[in-house]
Amino acid sequence: MKIGIIGTGNMGRILTEAFLDGGAVSPASMTITNRTVAKANKIKETHQEITVVNNAREAANRSSLIFICVKPHDVYNVVQDILPFLSEDKCVVSITSPISVKQLESIVPCSAARAIPSITNRALSGVSLLSFGEQCSEQWKGELNKLFESISTPVFIEEAITRVSSDIVSCGPAFFSYLTQRFINAAVTETEIDNETATKLAGEMLIGLGELLKKGCYTLPTLQEKVCVKGGITGEGIKILESELGSVFEHLFQATHSKFDEDLVEVKKQYSLY
Repeated sequence: MKIGIIGTGNMGRILTEAFLDGGAVSPASMTITNRTVAKANKIKETHQEITVVNNAREAANRSSLIFICVKPHDVYNVVQDILPFLSEDKCVVSITSPISVKQLESIVPCSAARAIPSITNRALSGVSLLSFGEQCSEQWKGELNKLFESISTPVFIEEAITRVSSDIVSCGPAFFSYLTQRFINAAVTETEIDNETATKLAGEMLIGLGELLKKGCYTLPTLQEKVCVKGGITGEGIKILESELGSVFEHLFQATHSKFDEDLVEVKKQYSLY
């Protein structure tokens, strides 16, 4: 299977390197390109057998599975550019949530799918979100599921929960990284601990927490119960969280959905699907 990656920005590069590190594909089977070709060449410095080409058309021509890793409003133009090189036996995959599989499928003559990755996939961990077009072949569904199993836990999602699923899986690492950094900053400000030590302790705590959940030792509620001894220090901290967090996460989802709706309006203008 020949894989093409169009766009090697943050997520395009993460996908490329994760597929290679996960042993899903060989460098020789991958063709990559980027509007700024120097970004693609940076990947080639580490994986010399990868083919770097100058444009999307050449990448599509050389590949049977084509990942479009560009901003939502650029996807339509990329597809129009590579259309002459899309045959019925190929598959095109978008990685951006505002582009529905229905929209992508409406403009390509081949199988279509959407795969929303997470930065955690770079560590061959976390979840990737998959959606398939109505005309996507069973063969490509199987190939994509197998491919993403090498770097993540692939989860099939319906269109209605795309945004919230992406908030949790794809945006979640950034949200909780921000909260952790605030946690560290407060520890440094309020106590005598230094930033380096606080950062190391917090990082190792998160890794340990992940392992507990991964191994099924506890659920989130039972873990809290185990640590939060009645009348203890943890309980006092939980009281502060309960009283001061308020509706912050509700507001977070409201904000991400509002921006998502704005993106949808712009995308729909291109695809004429109202």
